[in-house]
Amino acid sequence: MVSPCLRILITIFAIPLHSLEEGRWIHDLIIHRGYDSDVFLGNSLIDMYAKCGSIEDAERVFTSMVTHNVVSWNAIILGYVKCGQGQKALELSHQMQFEGLQPDHLTYVGLLNACASVVGLDEGRRVHEQIIQSRYETNILVGAFEEGKKIHKQIIQNGCESDVFVGSSLVDMYTKCGSLQDAQSVFDRMATRNVVSWTALIFGYVKCGQGQKALELSRQMQHEGVQPDSITFVGVLNACASVGSIDEGRHVHNQIIQSGYDADILVANGLVEMYAKCGSMEEAQRIFNNMTTHDVIAWNAMILGHVKCGQGQKALEFWQQMQDEGVQPAPVTYMGVLNACASVASVKEGRHVHKLIMQSGHEADVSISSSLIDMYTKCGSIEDAQRVFNRMVTPDVIAWTAMLRGHAMHGRGREAIQHFEQMGQDGVDIDDVTFIALLSACNHAGLVDEGLHCFESMGSVYSIPATLKHYACMVDLLGRAGHLQEAQDLIKSGPGSAEDAAVWRSLLGACRIHGDVEMGENIAIRVIELDPGNDAAYVLLSNIYAAAGKWDLRAKVQQLRLDRGVEKQVESTWIEVKNEVQHISS
Repeated sequence: MVSPCLRILITIFAIPLHSLEEGRWIHDLIIHRGYDSDVFLGNSLIDMYAKCGSIEDAERVFTSMVTHNVVSWNAIILGYVKCGQGQKALELSHQMQFEGLQPDHLTYVGLLNACASVVGLDEGRRVHEQIIQSRYETNILVGAFEEGKKIHKQIIQNGCESDVFVGSSLVDMYTKCGSLQDAQSVFDRMATRNVVSWTALIFGYVKCGQGQKALELSRQMQHEGVQPDSITFVGVLNACASVGSIDEGRHVHNQIIQSGYDADILVANGLVEMYAKCGSMEEAQRIFNNMTTHDVIAWNAMILGHVKCGQGQKALEFWQQMQDEGVQPAPVTYMGVLNACASVASVKEGRHVHKLIMQSGHEADVSISSSLIDMYTKCGSIEDAQRVFNRMVTPDVIAWTAMLRGHAMHGRGREAIQHFEQMGQDGVDIDDVTFIALLSACNHAGLVDEGLHCFESMGSVYSIPATLKHYACMVDLLGRAGHLQEAQDLIKSGPGSAEDAAVWRSLLGACRIHGDVEMGENIAIRVIELDPGNDAAYVLLSNIYAAAGKWDLRAKVQQLRLDRGVEKQVESTWIEVKNEVQHISS
């Protein structure tokens, strides 16, 4: 004879996932029959409600229970993790231990997932995560990592680290918290590794910008006989995209087809993204066309891929198709479309997208507002850009810099300097990118003294070391203003600038503008020495000779360019180039 409680348990477990109404009907039956005090039924109800997405109902059942065992706590903790409330799950774990119950291996898996989900939620709110996370370490990330370390210590003390599921969760937690060293250490100690642990580590290396290492791990994984699943393939495709290895991506694509995962929408999206990021929009298009359904990720990949390849108009066509099919845009979609509008200078389409952004309530997103500012400035409407900036409640350094860059593009050097000073007054954390925009503004407006002052203040006031890009801005500024010797001295003093052909080419261009034949000859020698396959030095030097009326020398430079076959990337020694240019001018 099957007991009534067992029959009800069987009924609960038979409820289809997400059938919340059926679950509530069973719950009413339990209360009516007087079984609501049964701890096993209570645990099953918590689990059922959590899996059906109603964490509020799950919590009500948990709170009403007279006694809780470790299964009860696991059910509610895992429920909160599943519903994306990792912080609440961590708080419950503290309460659980305060009440004297020791976690088991399943509890630890849930808690480690909670630590990882806290980080993941924070990242999800930042659409420009690659930009923002490369500059700032958030408090929530640090908190999740420290909590995870404490849980790891408990796991070791309780002898649960050898459990493959706990080990995999530790690897996942550490990678999502950005600690690859700890993740690799746990991974190396695992006696048995499953596809989850391998996949977690692969994703970790991709996230930390080590795509090549992720690809090596995927090969090692298969060498050890562990077969990738659909999630693994997504991680490996992301690795291929991050290192721009389209050949490796095609090899992985063949493996996906052989494994039968090519129809999986996550894998298909990964393929579209990989080909798009590797610059092969034709292959991305073929995958996209073969998909039976397209979600926002697939559309984003096509839009962003075309933008990256300089095909803004094509990106806008995909945007229109996406709207026609009724797919709801994500924040990153709007940013991609705004970049497309900027690339083709379509302020009309940009304003239409802006209107949609306002209707969707995304204008408050700092990253989207920054993209709007960038779009308007590139489309020639600095006034619209300023209006967007003025409406921002708390603009970050990216938004401030976008506006500063806009002033620079429009030759508003004085306004850019005032904007920069306001940044300091508002306590904005100014970075090296801000100074590139500021120096560019001074350059475009010909503000030499102001540019020199800003350049000096980088180190003396803001403790920001000048990079090659900053030196390039200053060389261009000084060169355009005719301070050729100062520009040359600056190149020689900069970190690596003396070995950068582009910086010397900038000064060579200034020699052409100001007709300095002697310096132009010397710099041309240096440029050709550093970049023998680039014809810019030959063209600039021949223009210098032409402006000076030295037509015979101009003809000799042009002939030298042909004789040396620069288009074929012929290498030249410094002595050979020096002798030939000096021979021409003698």
